[in-house]
Amino acid sequence: MHFFDIKTLIETIGILGIFLFIFAESGLFFGFFLPGDSLLFTAGILAGAGYFNIYILFIGAFLCAVSGDYVGYYFGYYIGPKIFSKPNSFFFNKKNIQKTSEFYEKYGKKAVSLARFIPIVRTFTPILAGVGKMKFKDFFFYNIVGGFLWTLLMVFTGYFLSSRIKNIDHFILPIVFFIILFSFVPVFLAFFKKNNV
Repeated sequence: MHFFDIKTLIETIGILGIFLFIFAESGLFFGFFLPGDSLLFTAGILAGAGYFNIYILFIGAFLCAVSGDYVGYYFGYYIGPKIFSKPNSFFFNKKNIQKTSEFYEKYGKKAVSLARFIPIVRTFTPILAGVGKMKFKDFFFYNIVGGFLWTLLMVFTGYFLSSRIKNIDHFILPIVFFIILFSFVPVFLAFFKKNNV
């Protein structure tokens, strides 16, 4: 999804729609395909252009990201094992679970915070934390830290770039592409390390 699609999407759904998307991507297992990074980054740019109040955008996105993870955690805690025994489908692919599981095993509790910056993985990590019965106080801490840093970086990077780069719309595509590519770096590194490439 390129910038103009996202810009049109944001203008259509408004700030409440952004919050709903962030909530769904953060904790609902079918939300993995939503463009959280580029959505918040582009919303930050639009906030810089006067479309939204930057502080309302940040606080709302932060709260929805964190609360979405809590839903994912409790979903995994009470329902996850039953879901994971089902065959693959469009919304549920065991490869996504396997990839998230390996990430979770490697980074432990910190995975809850670090996963915020990796598409797909950030959706399934809170669910796996629930399935693994991670202590809620630990999940609470790392969820808050990860949610705060992720929304802060995405929203305010877009906001400050919009005010400092003239005609930033000419550079949006490569910037969004870089954000998406950068967010997958940990996955690539883990893959190469695992396969001794």
